[in-house]
Amino acid sequence: MEITRKEENGVVFIAISGRLDADSSPEADKVVKEVLEGPTDRLLFDLGQLEYLSSAGLRVLLSAAKEMKRRGGKLVLCSLNAFVKEIFEVSGFQSLIDITDSVEAGVAKLA
Repeated sequence: MEITRKEENGVVFIAISGRLDADSSPEADKVVKEVLEGPTDRLLFDLGQLEYLSSAGLRVLLSAAKEMKRRGGKLVLCSLNAFVKEIFEVSGFQSLIDITDSVEAGVAKLA
């Protein structure tokens, strides 16, 4: 797993590639918590290069969504592949987290 993050126009972008599973989720959780220590109220996860998502990885994303909701912010997931999108659909979590097809659509959703 590889994580990159940047901030642009008040939006924090977190891109995750590879596998977000039980082995890598502690590292991802640490990065997300570091971002959430700041004042951000708009967070975009670019998952276009995410190949696999386990329940442990899903918990990281849901925890971030819950914190953003608590602080009145917005969180969007974008560019999910078919496998990752199916996990959100089967679990029912797509009703809790905004999901868009592209980074541009995600940024527009956060505007």
